[in-house]
Amino acid sequence: MARLTILTAPDKRLKQKSLPVLEVDGSVRRLMDDMLETMYAAPGIGLAAPQVGVLRRVIVVDVANKREMEPPNPLFLANPEIIVRDGVTTYEEGCLSVPETIYEVARAASITVKALDRQGNPLYLEAEGLLAICLQHEIDHLDGILFIDHISRLKREMVLRRLRKRQLEEGR
Repeated sequence: MARLTILTAPDKRLKQKSLPVLEVDGSVRRLMDDMLETMYAAPGIGLAAPQVGVLRRVIVVDVANKREMEPPNPLFLANPEIIVRDGVTTYEEGCLSVPETIYEVARAASITVKALDRQGNPLYLEAEGLLAICLQHEIDHLDGILFIDHISRLKREMVLRRLRKRQLEEGR
């Protein structure tokens, strides 16, 4: 496994739509493993392939509570699609691709996701709470949507201006 570089906004690749996975093969599983290692090292609870510069519909998620010593419980999903949304909730979200930024975002309170699992088998997953929030956040990435796209334009522009300045200071 290898740690990958996480892209940060305003990188244009984060705004592009990802292509479907045609088959969950060894290369897709390797990507999933590398993404999981990258996510854990960051540390984060979800990561989408576009965040590491791969425009494929692949996400990894693990919302196990490490403070409560819950064992890791990673989810590996290819071509995830939300097929049912119910209710509304708000949650303070952050993102590995939008560092040092947290905003409250409204999302569906519960969802059902259709995807392919790590072996390429069809999977239906019902989620609520933090898992539902995280899945919606990561699936948004696959469509070129960042969580800051759900906040006001003024706040979003302030965040992007700060990130551009930071990149200039770091020489990127």
